[in-house]
Amino acid sequence: MEKLLFLLLPLPFGIGLAASGPSTEPVESEVVFHFTDPDILESSGLVARDGLVVTVNDSGDGNRIFTVDPATGDTVGVTSWQGEARDIEALAPAGDGHVYVGDIGDNTASRDSIEVARVPFGRGEREVRATTYELVYPDGAHDAESLLVDPATGRLYVVAKEFIGRLYLAPATLDPDGPNQLEAVDEVLGIATDGAFLPDGKHLVLRNYTQAAVYAWPELDRVAILDLPAQQQGEGIAVSEDGEVLVSSEGKDADVLRVDLPISEEPQGDPTDGSSTPASPGTAGESAPVEVVAERSWWPWALGGVVGAVVIGVLVRSLRPR
Repeated sequence: MEKLLFLLLPLPFGIGLAASGPSTEPVESEVVFHFTDPDILESSGLVARDGLVVTVNDSGDGNRIFTVDPATGDTVGVTSWQGEARDIEALAPAGDGHVYVGDIGDNTASRDSIEVARVPFGRGEREVRATTYELVYPDGAHDAESLLVDPATGRLYVVAKEFIGRLYLAPATLDPDGPNQLEAVDEVLGIATDGAFLPDGKHLVLRNYTQAAVYAWPELDRVAILDLPAQQQGEGIAVSEDGEVLVSSEGKDADVLRVDLPISEEPQGDPTDGSSTPASPGTAGESAPVEVVAERSWWPWALGGVVGAVVIGVLVRSLRPR
């Protein structure tokens, strides 16, 4: 019972996060396809390259990725590699028909290091010997679900999934014999579940369960914050070579949606003050202008979380043997 209560502890924070902020319409979206493979139940990372879509299940699955044809939603290829997964949560483009696979989940913040593998994707079944890289944070363990690659430099980034998110930079040259020390860069969107750079290399986008934030790069000025369409558990975002933005979710037969993103070079001001200014209409590819919404205030989920933590603490004490 105590273990169950511990697992429920973050719930009040999440409820408060979802409830905070103004009620707005989500950005325009359309269903591109849905996953038809019964083995894709917990899609937790997304890459769109070479006219195909790559995804991966999160914790509980093995070392494998799925290549999907967006014309049908059918799986057309599976790549497996050596070793045992601990908590795979993310994908990022790795060039030349490859993706980086991030075994970076750490719900209890107890891992000494995390791991990224570079594996090929494409049509057909294959088993490979993947090159893997051990990564170490400079400031202790973090849970993470977002992996990004700068298209201009090829540098790898990890985003800690915390209420105040933080972006970490990997070394320019990754050493397979590791460990590779990560470097803290700056604060970003909280509770990030995925992210990607845009093809221009001048912007990146991060998402959480309800919102997406667009940042100018490398300044990391936030230029847009917007509500995403409702999804069962949105944990994927990908940007194709031509700027098409796709978002995905966990769940059986989950839809993959195309969404519009606003692009502006004007920063939105202090992201902690609960306000935002409209971004200039722009596109990630050929997308139409969308409404930019105010970022949710932090205090409702904080208050809800504190109250929930107190309640759970009382329940734990009441369950102890007397």
